[in-house]
Amino acid sequence: MRVLVLVLACLHLSGGVERIILRKGKFIHQTVEEQGVLETLLRHHPKADPTTKYHFNNDAVAYEPITNYMDSFYFGEISFGTSPQNFLVLFDRGSSNLWVPSIYCQSQACSSHNRFNSSLSSTFRNNRQTYTLPYGSGSLSVFLGYDTVTVQNIIINNQEFGLSENEPSDSFYYSDFNGILGIVYPNTAMGNTPTVMQGLLQQGQLTQPNFSFCFSQ
Repeated sequence: MRVLVLVLACLHLSGGVERIILRKGKFIHQTVEEQGVLETLLRHHPKADPTTKYHFNNDAVAYEPITNYMDSFYFGEISFGTSPQNFLVLFDRGSSNLWVPSIYCQSQACSSHNRFNSSLSSTFRNNRQTYTLPYGSGSLSVFLGYDTVTVQNIIINNQEFGLSENEPSDSFYYSDFNGILGIVYPNTAMGNTPTVMQGLLQQGQLTQPNFSFCFSQ
């Protein structure tokens, strides 16, 4: 018997606590099994260590391998631009950058997901900078822009975010989410890009830099 798990992300706003319902995505291995490509994917993409994107001082870290693979993620809907364009994004506890696919991305992974069209947003501004974002399952390239980002009824103006130009196809193609909203520390953000949490604080949406996840049945 399967149990439906509801996930709430709670942001401590200046006017109280805002609850954001997250959807539990189907495990990636379930999706690729249904597509009949799991064995091929595992053969060509062995287990990766996601912490390799961080450069730690060897004297400060004890390396403890943890075994798991493609088994847990949660995502929620947010919107970008004016008029809003909706995206399901992964609330990622392992990265800091915010990005979604763009209409300029021609990768197979982008073709199966929503893509942001900056020309349809009257509030979009191009940063004209590009970065490569490394993940355990591969790297993707993005160009940066500024626009309105809405999370439930929380509005962040001029939030900097990435628009993907190229994505690793095998891993991202089968994902249910469209992009990633990183929620860890700002000093891990590529290119010192301001995080969503920083935007909320700077614009007075949060009284404290706190958020929490509540798992309930």
